[in-house]
Amino acid sequence: MAEVRLQGHSDVELVEHMGSDEGVVRRARVSLKGSNADADLSSGTIRGMIRHMLKNQHMSVFEGAQFTFRVHTPIFVAREFMRHRTVSFNEESARYRQLEPVFWAPDEDRKLRQVGKASDYTLVDGEPADFQQVRKSLEHAYGVAYGEYERLLQLGIAREVARSVLPVGIFTSFYATMNARNLMHFLTLRVDDEGNTVPTHPQAEIQEVAAKMESLFAAAMPETHAAFVANGRRV
Repeated sequence: MAEVRLQGHSDVELVEHMGSDEGVVRRARVSLKGSNADADLSSGTIRGMIRHMLKNQHMSVFEGAQFTFRVHTPIFVAREFMRHRTVSFNEESARYRQLEPVFWAPDEDRKLRQVGKASDYTLVDGEPADFQQVRKSLEHAYGVAYGEYERLLQLGIAREVARSVLPVGIFTSFYATMNARNLMHFLTLRVDDEGNTVPTHPQAEIQEVAAKMESLFAAAMPETHAAFVANGRRV
């Protein structure tokens, strides 16, 4: 049987990017300037125009910039991600390939105990033994599940049937493509930042993915990202 590997983090890579801060300003000015929309693209003009557009909710100008991320994350995070229906997804398929034995388990700093009711709770640190118990239980369950998965495949059972024994903690990979407007909306909901105008309470694992996406977005379109933050992270 293949050795089960435990991993507490997700990986995010920006594989394609089209668009720029300058492009946002061109789209904003074309209605007034026509073919002269490229005129006066100084840094001050770009910064001021972008902040004006975000503040006044003129959001279509941000839709011309597009990002494609590759995300390697547990299935339970991927399914939460895919609730965002403004994103285009292409995911690896367990119908056609055998999934690798990589499974999620919490790192030591992950809060493990829930206080409060299902719809209104906080997470707190567990007892010292909690981390070891969770890791032990997950590793055991994952080992049994993946062992049965391999056994079914070796018996000739179709992959689309054999995959049913796998838990949602197994890692999957997918491409997520979205424009800058929808990316900012995603970040509004999935990053719990003190600057948020809109209260949000994302699960730690999807917040990790979103924070990595935000860093890549900030590097690619720094003025747009700065305006997003200055606007209370609201779109």
